[in-house]
Amino acid sequence: MKRVALVAVLLSLVWACYPASNTSYSNPQTSANQWLIEFRTDESKVHLTMHYRREGDKGRFNHSSTGFGITLDQLSGLSRDQMMSAAGNVVRFQLKRDAGTFNFEGWFKEGNGSGHFTFSPSSSFASDLSRRGFGSANDEQLQSLAMSDVGFTYINELKAQGYDTATVDDLVRMGNHGVRLEYLQGIKSLGYEIKTTDLIVRMKDHGVSLDFIRELTALGYSNVSSEELVRTKDHGVSANFISEFTAAGYDRASLEQWIRVKDHGVSPTFVKELKEIGYNNVPLEQLIRMKDHGVSATYIRRMKEKGHGDLTLDEFIRMKDRGERDE
Repeated sequence: MKRVALVAVLLSLVWACYPASNTSYSNPQTSANQWLIEFRTDESKVHLTMHYRREGDKGRFNHSSTGFGITLDQLSGLSRDQMMSAAGNVVRFQLKRDAGTFNFEGWFKEGNGSGHFTFSPSSSFASDLSRRGFGSANDEQLQSLAMSDVGFTYINELKAQGYDTATVDDLVRMGNHGVRLEYLQGIKSLGYEIKTTDLIVRMKDHGVSLDFIRELTALGYSNVSSEELVRTKDHGVSANFISEFTAAGYDRASLEQWIRVKDHGVSPTFVKELKEIGYNNVPLEQLIRMKDHGVSATYIRRMKEKGHGDLTLDEFIRMKDRGERDE
């Protein structure tokens, strides 16, 4: 939500500098559709942000924003020279998608541009959706599909993988939640057969990226269930987290065990601190008990300074439970 608000502010500020044009829009609502592009000469893509509003219930408007990287060759009518103009100039260009075409007009100067856009839905694409059994798509749904680049190739991929998508709403939902074609193809290439709209959306929403799966696979965690991937990500267990423990001498545990370690606050730093005071390769379950009972490396060090140097870790835990302070 903070990012959406920031984008709205930036669009308003940049648009205020855009010279007035003689263009008029046939639909009054489209004047509320704004775009913002940031282009850096050292990057292969431009970042396009689109801010728009829709009329909701009782005449109220819902504001939305989406942003994504896109190669310049996909923006028909816009050149690098136009974007980098030092004097600034008016630009008109298009982004053509299967579901329809975005028509942009605005102003560019030194790599930064902004303006208004309209959307022309594709009646042929809408007809094709209906023919394939997805039902009728209205203009708003077609715009959402175009923004997410949900087109013929995407739909064919879903069919080839056996997904349960049955309606236009299913397609819109997947697109709106960031399930792109590259993600679908990547999941398949990694050996996963999801096939369920709800589950693939859940994976994407919870940050289960292709890199996250690849990194776990490289550590030997292959054929992990989709739900376990989500759970592992939700609990903050990364490949790097596991690798730090194995580098410290620990054997590979199950993902569920690493989740338990993470949940109880046992970190590689904690292991390192214990090693510095002479405790190597403390079993994971014992590390969890120590954390649960508040026995830190600092506590042990100070208790040793008070003359308790020959105690075991379990005895330090019992001492802590009895209220023995290290002060």
